Amino acid sequence: GSEAASEQGQEEEVEDRLKEHMDSLLDKSAKARQAALQSLRLALSSKTLSEFLLERRLTLTDSLEKCLKKGKGEEQALAGTVLTLLCLQMGSGPEGEEVFRSLKPLLVSVLTDSTASPSARQSCAMALGMCCYIAAADLE
Repeated sequence: GSEAASEQGQEEEVEDRLKEHMDSLLDKSAKARQAALQSLRLALSSKTLSEFLLERRLTLTDSLEKCLKKGKGEEQALAGTVLTLLCLQMGSGPEGEEVFRSLKPLLVSVLTDSTASPSARQSCAMALGMCCYIAAADLE
């Protein structure tokens, strides 16, 4: 019984940290947003969090959209990576498709922006390809 309670406590702790990171994506400081994106990248690449993310995908998608629109260089690159991981976590169902469909125009915009940093463009190209492969319902 105590092992299950301990595991439940750890799960809640992880979710609380993730909520803090998601809140930090809206911080005025670019450094704080980048740190939050790095933490989210680490969390999404090391643990399956689909249940947690399912409830918060719209919030996270909105925050990533802001990072892609207003951020520069490293922040855009990290946002593209986190978006790719979010798509992977959401899978090929309607949720993953919704995330992809909402951010696809922005990914294309950063990708085709010759003034965007090479790392941001590369990250958006990777996100576009991966998310399209995983979540695009339209075969085109």
